[in-house]
Amino acid sequence: MSIALIAGEGALPEIIASRLAGDDKKPFIYAMRENNDELAPNAAKIIPLFRAELESTLRDMASRGVRQVMFAGLVPKTLIYRPEMLDGMGRDFVASLVERDDHSLIGGLANFVEMAGFEVIGYRDLLGDLLATEGHIAGREQTEDERADVDYGREIAGKLLPLSFGQSVVISRKSVVAVEAMEGTDATVLRAGALCRKGVLVKMMKRGQDARYDIPIVGPQTLQLMAKARLSCLAIQAGWTLILFPDEFSRVAGEQGVSVVGVDY
Repeated sequence: MSIALIAGEGALPEIIASRLAGDDKKPFIYAMRENNDELAPNAAKIIPLFRAELESTLRDMASRGVRQVMFAGLVPKTLIYRPEMLDGMGRDFVASLVERDDHSLIGGLANFVEMAGFEVIGYRDLLGDLLATEGHIAGREQTEDERADVDYGREIAGKLLPLSFGQSVVISRKSVVAVEAMEGTDATVLRAGALCRKGVLVKMMKRGQDARYDIPIVGPQTLQLMAKARLSCLAIQAGWTLILFPDEFSRVAGEQGVSVVGVDY
């Protein structure tokens, strides 16, 4: 059964492709990204997408015998504000959405692809060894002040996530400094760094969210940006957050003095 991987930017599609190839399931990769060098060795074929060409992509997948589809990597949600980057089917799809927040947009796209006859599958089980565990994960132990801010951040996230935004929040002294929306975690962290001199980052997943896509992800770059923004503690949801390059992640946490903990919802 052939698999298609719709690949945005970042390391996640590269890791997924490598593991699929290792299981003798090299995917057809539809790449919405600039550089495909790391993807190429593990792809049955790379099909570059210079626009969000929904109709031709679905037709091409069918012609290659694709039955299952994965979504992974960063594709800017702001594409919905650039109709010139969408084909006619894509514009019709966006126009059909009642809500256009992150979860509605990706979930609507998954449903659309399934209505076209494909099965959308997730990658959580494929990457189970990269899931965060509960408790201390990396770096130093958190301080009492950081623990209090993390608890407050979990409370705030618990109220925001049902509204389909706020996967990440930055808290400093029990005050909300920044909330993630369409810009993504990295931009949220840097924005917070311009507003305060200390704080914690809490990153969680909406309860009941479809785990086939948009699972929270952190990696070494997350910690480096946090250090740049002077955020000293990262709290991520245990069992539902992927840690990319875990060995390097642990090393950077130690070097940058960032405490990383896994928490429940």
